Amino acid sequence: MNQYIGHYSQCYGIEEHRLVGGKGDGMRLLVINNGSGLEATISLDRNADISRLRYKGMNMSYFSPCGYVAPAYYESKGADWLKSFTAGFLTTCGLQAVGSPCTDEGEELPLHGSIANTPTEYSFWYEEDGCLIVKARTSDETIFGRKLCLCRTYTFPIGKNEFTFSDTIKNTGDKKEPFEILYHMNMGYPLLDEDSVVKIESEEVTPRNKHAAEDIKNWMNMEKPTPGYEERCYYHKMQERGYASIYQPKKNIGLAMEYDAKELDGFVEWKMMGVRDYVLGLECGNCYPDGRDVMRKTGMLKFLKSGETKQYQVKIKCFEK
Repeated sequence: MNQYIGHYSQCYGIEEHRLVGGKGDGMRLLVINNGSGLEATISLDRNADISRLRYKGMNMSYFSPCGYVAPAYYESKGADWLKSFTAGFLTTCGLQAVGSPCTDEGEELPLHGSIANTPTEYSFWYEEDGCLIVKARTSDETIFGRKLCLCRTYTFPIGKNEFTFSDTIKNTGDKKEPFEILYHMNMGYPLLDEDSVVKIESEEVTPRNKHAAEDIKNWMNMEKPTPGYEERCYYHKMQERGYASIYQPKKNIGLAMEYDAKELDGFVEWKMMGVRDYVLGLECGNCYPDGRDVMRKTGMLKFLKSGETKQYQVKIKCFEK
């Protein structure tokens, strides 16, 4: 018992909020305060993804011009996913598809799949062993088709400026299913600007297209917001330990991510230096965003047998030098 405080939430805790007005009206949010400067907002109506991340009051992530968009406004044709792309710190892409719209074995697949626009079926949180823990489940199931579910666990150690998220994906149907996942993590101003130092511990860097290839020597260098900027994507190959970081020298604050590169074997750097569309994506996944048909042809497409599960985990740490 701390005799100086009336309620533990003076120091740390989780609060649930609801949005009022606009396209986000009614959306449920969990705001996590770890007691030492890390604050995250989890959007329960968007697959329990992270809409905002702050460290010591500083914004770390990118919030797109779309703002908060409830799942009811999701449009699944082609690239219409972008109309509801809040971005935030974490947007999960998948499970039936990641990347470019395509047709794979007769199935029309939209940009980045639908899981990010699906509300959690249930969620709850509790404190255990010095950690704030959030659990949620999202179903990606349909009659006559795929039956996949995603169970997510966030672990926020109290007093430490780090957290992990772990996903268990299960095939709840009776046939083998392809599945893809990409953790679309989006860095934003003021963490991101032309002076930010970006490190990605990769052994090989491949440009996604000719446009990216033209400036591959500057993949690690950020730029000022540029009118008419065309996005550049770079694919990074790592062996076992996946690691990437971004550091803002003017604020002496940075963010790093770590994961198992054998399991999440596709890392994408999304460099978008536009005006207001100013974001750096540091994205680990089990595929690249070229469309499920391309992943099938290259042999990178993953599958789950009936009843089979797959688990992925990513650790995020905020730091000062």
